[in-house]
Amino acid sequence: MHKHISEQYDAELAQIADLLMEMGGLTESQLNNSFTALITNDFDMAETVRDVESKLNQLEVELDGRCVAIIARRQPTAGDLRNVISVMKASTDLERVGDEADRIAKLAIEMMDHPTNAVQNNDLRNIHSAVVKMLRRALDAFARMDIESALRVIDSDAGVDRAYKKLVGENIDQMRTNPQEIERNINIIWIARALERIGDHAKNISEYVIYRVKGQDVRHGGTRIEADNETNT
Repeated sequence: MHKHISEQYDAELAQIADLLMEMGGLTESQLNNSFTALITNDFDMAETVRDVESKLNQLEVELDGRCVAIIARRQPTAGDLRNVISVMKASTDLERVGDEADRIAKLAIEMMDHPTNAVQNNDLRNIHSAVVKMLRRALDAFARMDIESALRVIDSDAGVDRAYKKLVGENIDQMRTNPQEIERNINIIWIARALERIGDHAKNISEYVIYRVKGQDVRHGGTRIEADNETNT
């Protein structure tokens, strides 16, 4: 009987991990599709991103329900409890990534008559590429409980912040010299802001990896740890 219960418990933990990775794959797809819609001026793709966003909301609700049920029935402790809590927190960040992708798709639709130019596309593409890489690596680190990879994602967030601030400054300068393009420049800033926030969510997920493995909260400038092979139980 104990073995049967243990196997059920392990299956429940595996199910929430699988659901989280499903959310991760969907958010990555949403992020890429929303940006492609912007760059290619593809109205149908932008609308698809907006339609799929509700699926992410449903997955978050389902995942939260499963996690709460595990806590109520199994009363996990130590590493298992941190595992469940981390999955719940990560799912919230992924849902918010979906919100930001939806925002980019909405702006892409609004900008159909005044699309971005080649230079603007390149500036945004650099930030997009960086945050896609961060999100992918954060999810991989979460799946493998890889602290070293998580730390690299956390470190890379500063580069995204610098690129975002540079783009904002350049667009403000352009608004001063070319007032007729103010609306487009403002939209570009909002798109860059959405991308920068996605980088923040990827960083958050990486911080949950450290909490999950080490039991240490490194959010908001908390104590920084070094990667090693030790895990806490």
